[in-house]
Amino acid sequence: DHGLDIDLAVSWNGQVVSRPPYARMYWSPAQMLAHLTANGASIRPGDLYASGTISGPEPTQRGSFVELSWGGREPISVVEESRTFLADGDEVTITATALGTAGRPIGLGEVSGRILPARQA
Repeated sequence: DHGLDIDLAVSWNGQVVSRPPYARMYWSPAQMLAHLTANGASIRPGDLYASGTISGPEPTQRGSFVELSWGGREPISVVEESRTFLADGDEVTITATALGTAGRPIGLGEVSGRILPARQA
């Protein structure tokens, strides 16, 4: 336990489909940074690095859509339809919160992306 009990929520078209457990991460951010720099990565103030996919043991804690749909074999109900993969127009949002010192959640921000159709050459 690295003391980073961050609550993540992954939404697909406005519906929460996963809550990956960051607290179960194998390496802390400090350990990830040490691993990067020990292998020659040049890190400067302001650089951003990420952990990769965060997944837990429960189906509702799977961290990627391939995992959520179990490789396309288990459709997910999203906004009244059953789907296995993302499609053009879909929006994915990841939000993060953590408990503050007063026990109230603190928002750590969100990131969203929309799937656009392929461009014709």
